[in-house]
Amino acid sequence: MNFDFGERELSLAAKIRHLFGPDSKDFPAQGESGDLQPTRDSLLQWMKVLGQTGYLDLGLQDGKNSVPLAAARESLAAVAPSLFLSVEVSIRLFGRLISVYGKPDQKAALLPDIQQGKLIGAVGLSETGMNIESPLETLAVPAQPDFLVSGEKCHVVNAPIADWIAVAGKIDDRLAFFLLTPDHEGISIGRRIPTLGYDGVVISSLSLQRSPVPSGSCLGPFEDDEPLRKARSWEDEILTAAGLGLMRRALDCASEYARAHKSGGKPIIAYQEIGFKLAEMLTLFQTAQLLAYRAAWMAETGDRETEILGHCAKVFCTESAEKITSAAMQILGQRGYLKGNPAEEGFRNAKYLQIAGTSTEISRVKIGDGVLERG
Repeated sequence: MNFDFGERELSLAAKIRHLFGPDSKDFPAQGESGDLQPTRDSLLQWMKVLGQTGYLDLGLQDGKNSVPLAAARESLAAVAPSLFLSVEVSIRLFGRLISVYGKPDQKAALLPDIQQGKLIGAVGLSETGMNIESPLETLAVPAQPDFLVSGEKCHVVNAPIADWIAVAGKIDDRLAFFLLTPDHEGISIGRRIPTLGYDGVVISSLSLQRSPVPSGSCLGPFEDDEPLRKARSWEDEILTAAGLGLMRRALDCASEYARAHKSGGKPIIAYQEIGFKLAEMLTLFQTAQLLAYRAAWMAETGDRETEILGHCAKVFCTESAEKITSAAMQILGQRGYLKGNPAEEGFRNAKYLQIAGTSTEISRVKIGDGVLERG
């Protein structure tokens, strides 16, 4: 394993960090009016900027999660957590589905705009809860020359502001993804769901009621569920990287405060209990980072234990994010409890990462299954 970065990778990470000033805020939250157009415009603007750095191209064509991509993701997730999540769902989840499983005409129509940041994508996976392990109940029935698709999806990131949505479902018990626009006949997109964290991310439910979808607007049907497993692993990779970003953001915030804030005539970092807490935070972060990067390397090389290590990284990174952001709030004291600082925001955000994608509970089940399979 070689986790050394070349000039290209270091330059990209630096470009991403420099896009945001030291006092910059995360991707803006939605206003009380409920108007999502400013959020959509802002996301498209940032995607265009990121496209110029080369960030949007990483891992898109082949669907692989390389170590350089993990490093670039960590950089963006640390400076703009909500923007990171919105962009990654559009590019590395929706975009990868098109790139890896799309037909030639679908790729020609959508990929150029995806790569240039001109298109916002969303993917509807989960149905009965945020976790995506429940069986797919979204079904398509033949109605020549179309399919009529019916089903419900919950917690779809980007849905109300997306240009295209890929909805997972079944055709004759075979997996397929249906490509729809928000104004497609028979689709209903719910209002933005208020959430505990990730204030800048637009999440909603959607429903399909006998929505006509031509076969040319489908990915698949596939002979097995491998594309769904891939989509699940891609989402977990996004959430793992998001955890790294939250940890780095909180650690930097706590370290700066501990150096600048004085108590008893000296910076609080001089007190042993603060130094120990920062040491524990750094140890957790470095361990989580190494595990995430190793999982990325194994995904790139196609190692047979890629899936189990991906679940290990998802559990450790997302749970460590909660621990580190909580410790950062403790160091900041009263200031840490005030709304709007990186530690407080990170603490709220971290819980989403444990619930979304493959939850930490189900991830542990899969890790245990993997241990049994190893004998």
